[in-house]
Amino acid sequence: MAETVNGRAPSAAELELWQRARAVSAQAYARYSGLYVGAALQSAAGAVYLGVNVENASYPAGLCAERSALAAAVTAGERRFATLAVATRRNDPLLPCGACLQALAEFGDLDLVAVLPGEAEGAGEPSVLDLRELLRAPFRSPRDLP
Repeated sequence: MAETVNGRAPSAAELELWQRARAVSAQAYARYSGLYVGAALQSAAGAVYLGVNVENASYPAGLCAERSALAAAVTAGERRFATLAVATRRNDPLLPCGACLQALAEFGDLDLVAVLPGEAEGAGEPSVLDLRELLRAPFRSPRDLP
């Protein structure tokens, strides 16, 4: 039985962030999968950092858009985030992979704007989820445990 995930409708600001992710997805390097993904990560202070997926013939050497945006934000000195939007240029349903969810969880909880699975390809509308709905028990550093 497939589990479903339900989100809420995005605010105007969240929808604008998702549109930025969709626009930047055209810059992705998706030579192998053809899945062009963009991410827009908004810091708690309101700055937005963009990222795209970068594939490689050696598959493990590729980089997801979410971690690409996270790397740009951390490079700029950000450590607190409010919202992440992910989108494809074709408006496909898409959620971050486990590695991206774990990487994002390192920096606390945030809202995720994405077209959820179960939506028709190219016709889905974005919804907003809490990151914890997708990754309920992230790994924690021993320093973070009680």
